Amino acid sequence: MTATTPDVTITVIVYNDAERLPRAVASLRRQTHPNIEIVISDDHSTDDTPQVARALAAQDDRVTYLRLPENSGGCSAPRNRAIDIARAPFLMFLDSDDELPERAVESMLAAHAETHVDFVMGAVERVRVDTGRTSTWMPHLVAEHRTVAGIDAEPALLFEHLSTSKMYRKSFLDDHALRFPEGIHYEDQLFSAQAYCLAKAFTVIPEPVYRWYIEPFGAADAASISNQRHKLTNVRDRVHVQTLIDAFLQESGHAGLRAAKDYKFLKHDFRMYAGDLPYRDEAWLRGFAGIVNPYLAGLAEDAYARLPRAERVVLQLVRDERLAEAQVAARGLGHGVAPRATAMDADGRVYWGPRVPAAPAARRELDLTELGLDSRPFPSALFRHEITRVEQASGAALALTVRTYDPGLRLPMGPQVASLVVAPGRRRLTTRFRLDPVRPGVFEGEVVLDLARAPVPPDGFAGTRHPLIQLTDGRLRNSGILLAPLVLPRLTARVPYRSGTAPHQVTAEAEGRGAGRLQLTWAPVGVTSRVLRPLARRLGGERNSRIRRAARLVASVTR
Repeated sequence: MTATTPDVTITVIVYNDAERLPRAVASLRRQTHPNIEIVISDDHSTDDTPQVARALAAQDDRVTYLRLPENSGGCSAPRNRAIDIARAPFLMFLDSDDELPERAVESMLAAHAETHVDFVMGAVERVRVDTGRTSTWMPHLVAEHRTVAGIDAEPALLFEHLSTSKMYRKSFLDDHALRFPEGIHYEDQLFSAQAYCLAKAFTVIPEPVYRWYIEPFGAADAASISNQRHKLTNVRDRVHVQTLIDAFLQESGHAGLRAAKDYKFLKHDFRMYAGDLPYRDEAWLRGFAGIVNPYLAGLAEDAYARLPRAERVVLQLVRDERLAEAQVAARGLGHGVAPRATAMDADGRVYWGPRVPAAPAARRELDLTELGLDSRPFPSALFRHEITRVEQASGAALALTVRTYDPGLRLPMGPQVASLVVAPGRRRLTTRFRLDPVRPGVFEGEVVLDLARAPVPPDGFAGTRHPLIQLTDGRLRNSGILLAPLVLPRLTARVPYRSGTAPHQVTAEAEGRGAGRLQLTWAPVGVTSRVLRPLARRLGGERNSRIRRAARLVASVTR
């Protein structure tokens, strides 16, 4: 270990992650500000992590390896042990499956040099492991460089509860004896809430300071705590940490933040579970309601009022233990999907579901009058399109029965012309069909979607699409998502496309998360996948007409 005092100590916590630990440490060794201390804090791994960590320490005298004598089962203990031995005046934290952008340390130290603050926080890059897609975590909160005089000045920052997006002044943590709470999950939320409340001032910078790898469909035994929402213990842990935050706000004189914190819980924490409700069984739903409802009952009414109506509906249905209806309502979150049915009271107010709620609270939360189901412009009118039957027809065709719910009675009684639209590439396949009235506000029709007719580009298409249902009113058009049965066997066909395009394998299935839309996935097979697509990507893809002609010629020869 070098005798020079480091400017920043960065703790890398690790448990049984020998494969990704070198990547995390490499991102620290690439920092443009090199005077750092790297502490690998191992929560008593049982794989090859100790050997890998010792090898990394041998390669760079800035690296120290710390191994806990026994597994703590969380992130707090390895972070706390590292804080105790840190030699630098500033501290940062990194998880072994993530990275720091190479200018992270430089950017945050520069912000600390501008003015005396207790910590600096920056932007977090989120990278989807399965798709490579990159986005910014809570971008609106970190868009502007500024110094904040305490969390009361910007309570919305409670949404940014990551401890890893910040560089802390070590004296600030020591003066307040601020450490990560051990023995609980979601420790970041409590630690960050305490840091926000105890800090006299902190600086926000828009530069990226953390690279967070998201693996939403990883193996269950390796999934992060946030991706273990299928466990009721996970729900219990999340609610428990909220109660600890509430107690701290009260004890520290920050009770005025309670409404902002309650809104954050409803908008972020509860919302994560709400999207999963359609996929849970009855026993899980009962257990979930039993855990969250006592806590929901104590939250600020103003926090509910700030939510979109669709989220308020799901919350109220859970609180009323109308759990099957909550599952139906949850499938529309984020997509502008109508309910299957509504009820109207004597004053003309419209409510979610087949009956007018009896309790005043339920009437307030389930009131859909503001949505203007019967009056909003037709392109934004709310419908609900559900597949009630799907079968694989001849060749690569799907026979679907579609039921459309029109609670605002926007469609006149009588047959309606609808279209099923999907676009694998730049051009669309539009299949028209008829919707016949079943009863007022409900229509049903059958449509055959022939995937062999889809206009796939000559160089092939690899990707996923979710078909839409389009309705028309004169020249006005309305597009809505198509919900699949939640239990839908995967249907696969090899499609020998016409016009010289080489074959593809196409899979139809339910989306498997969120709304559960009908999902179609194309995968080129044969020469298309091995030769044409790589060639097209190098030479301009679909935009190059010569490549299109060559692709069509080669595909026609090799079919």
